[in-house]
Amino acid sequence: MTLLNTLDLTYPIVQAPMAGATTPELAATVSNFGGLGSLGSGTTAPDVLHEHINTLKSLTDRPFMINLMVLSERDSNTLDSEIPAWLSQYYQVNDIDMALPERPAPNFAEQLQVLYDNPVPVASFTFGIISAEQVERLQSLGTRVIGTANHPLEAKAWAEVGADAVCVQGVEAGGHRGGWLAQSENDPLGLLTLISQTRACTDIPLIAAGGIMTGQAIKAIQAAGAELAQIGTAFLTTDKCGINDIYKQALLDASQDKRSAETRLTRLFSGKQARGLLNNYLRDFAQFESAHELPPYPQLNAMTKVLRAHATNNLDPEHQSLWAGQGVALVRQERTIELLERLVGER
Repeated sequence: MTLLNTLDLTYPIVQAPMAGATTPELAATVSNFGGLGSLGSGTTAPDVLHEHINTLKSLTDRPFMINLMVLSERDSNTLDSEIPAWLSQYYQVNDIDMALPERPAPNFAEQLQVLYDNPVPVASFTFGIISAEQVERLQSLGTRVIGTANHPLEAKAWAEVGADAVCVQGVEAGGHRGGWLAQSENDPLGLLTLISQTRACTDIPLIAAGGIMTGQAIKAIQAAGAELAQIGTAFLTTDKCGINDIYKQALLDASQDKRSAETRLTRLFSGKQARGLLNNYLRDFAQFESAHELPPYPQLNAMTKVLRAHATNNLDPEHQSLWAGQGVALVRQERTIELLERLVGER
């Protein structure tokens, strides 16, 4: 049976679960069209996640996906890293109140419990791997389980715990890289290479992510060995996406002026590698990029949250995390349904 049939989809399109950018309305639009709509819920409090699931169930009777970030109890609950001196100085110079949250991220175990209590059609996971017992429990509730991998060994690990599929995320992809093994960060692989190397070590069904912006690109990754295409950046400039107007305009500017379409992998916003548009924040603090000088995710992410919010409130794109993939030059300002129709038409 193909993954298209397993997930009960009409089209091989998965809308990427981008935390902070996706909305129930966006996910429902994609699902109702016949793709797999997704909600990036890794930064969502458990009670709000429960509400989002209920909203999605009221908006669509088609399959949808909830994505969570796999974090340890300590990662979620303890903010114990020292704030970097350069970041502290930035807050002081710009007279920004450096109020830090009590905990750096929602509790993953509590989020996962929501999926047990309020089952969803598809659950995907990033930043780590869950146990075979947790996979089995979700599947017993009717939930298909999808892992995320930046390296073939990560995909193989997901196959071994019984996942239904793996999303292989090439280095071209925007936003955070979903892998957790050192190999995925030390030697990042392009999408086509990642697909071929993964196919060589496991037969688990694959979803491909990274730089996919057109129907022709969907055909290319299917020819390479993936069944479905996960698309993120192209949805960011559509009407149902939840990003702020300054962020959206920066993406559209990149599509008009190719010189501003440069993206970069960075840890400077969150402590974990993520790809976004190059801006002044990344230029000014590039010297501190070394992993040894930065708190890990979600510690640094919590420390820069006020900075990013201040930039948003002040209509400043130069200090926001403008996550985008290498295909950003192809974004368009359009309705979500128009993008979906174009992707299908181009196939």
